[in-house]
Amino acid sequence: MEQNPPCRHTDAVLNSISEGVLTVDLDLSITSFNKAAEVITGANRWEAMGKHCCDVLRAESCQTRCPLRQTIETGVAVGGVQTTIATAAERGNAVQISASPLRDEDGRVVGGVLTFRDVDAIERLRRELDGRYTLQDIIGKSAPMQRLFSLIPRIAESSSTAVIEGETGTGKELVARAIHNLSPRHAAPFIAINCGALPDSLLESELFGHKAGAFTDARKDKPGRFELADGGTIFLDEISDISPAMQVRLLRVLQEGEVEPLGSVEPVPVDVRVIAATNRPLETLVKQGRFRDDLYYRIRVIHVVLPPLRQRKEDIPLLVDGIIAKFNQLQGKQVSGVSKEALNRLMLYHYPGNVRELENVIEQAFVLRPEGQIEVEDLPQEFQDQLGASAVGGTLESLERSAIEAALRRNGGHRSKAAKELGIDPSTLYRKMKTLGIRPPAADGRRR
Repeated sequence: MEQNPPCRHTDAVLNSISEGVLTVDLDLSITSFNKAAEVITGANRWEAMGKHCCDVLRAESCQTRCPLRQTIETGVAVGGVQTTIATAAERGNAVQISASPLRDEDGRVVGGVLTFRDVDAIERLRRELDGRYTLQDIIGKSAPMQRLFSLIPRIAESSSTAVIEGETGTGKELVARAIHNLSPRHAAPFIAINCGALPDSLLESELFGHKAGAFTDARKDKPGRFELADGGTIFLDEISDISPAMQVRLLRVLQEGEVEPLGSVEPVPVDVRVIAATNRPLETLVKQGRFRDDLYYRIRVIHVVLPPLRQRKEDIPLLVDGIIAKFNQLQGKQVSGVSKEALNRLMLYHYPGNVRELENVIEQAFVLRPEGQIEVEDLPQEFQDQLGASAVGGTLESLERSAIEAALRRNGGHRSKAAKELGIDPSTLYRKMKTLGIRPPAADGRRR
């Protein structure tokens, strides 16, 4: 009975593996290339066959110490090497590679096997599963955001209570999570609750818990959010909406470091860092008599104010790129970006809903544009009713000019420092200054 060639079976096995796998001969020419390798590198397997592996992977390790050459020369496997490969889209992709010698029936080394996995994709997936956020998730190169980035690690080092103020959609919870994840409490829970979404009776039970029989339908003990956050951080969103009675109970918890579940006579000690958030200035509410001043001063040890999107419009192109990358991954689409005209419309808009509204706008465009560039007609009607690109161009130019001039002022005329703050190369800054007609400042910080 005729049997299938062994190579067919081998191909089937290799193509069922989620890691990229390629084999080479003694000259490092590729002899096999599985489907996962195609996906990770973007290279066609048949075009890769016979080529030198460095010409296909174009990895950083090819220029230093090639794991395949090393394993062929020594006969010893090499594992856990992290490097970057250049994909077909000319994008650097972080991968972890391992190499092993390929031997014949007599045990002689006749080539090598390289396995590699996409570390970028794994990290993205891990963060999605964990629901964790770091500074990398807070996007912005504008001066207000750079100041925020410098503050967050310092805030994270302490256990002091903090209040984050900002309009709806500015990312208050994102900042709170970043503070928690950078803090010594990062291994403990981060528990969030929207105080404005629940009536007092339910909020009290949610925050402090209850004992069985405390009220109708309380059939068993239930720990509150403070207990669940023990050792970690509790995020009290929209704290400005809680009632005066609840403010008193919350103040006692902060003062005593313990909670008393409904129906219990025994207090429960808790070690929790409190981060509160509000879309209304608490100081104003205190002056109006709508928020207790003692609670205000208890929670406002650290005060963070998030800028609305209209005050950092130079971040919009960066935010749009990040949102598009996110939806491409979630929806399996190939949207390449936004047209210049569409970006102009996005830049001109005032965004009462801030970053959240911008994300909703891009999500709508994804429904209408499954691939290619997002055009003006894919945007909501209020964007289409704005002035055309020719009228908006001056606004974009003035935004860029204002950002550069402000950065130069803040850095005493030092152009390299200004370029670093803006997140661009100094040569790019010099070119933009020339294009926009910005004269070098009289006081050049480099000569001070």
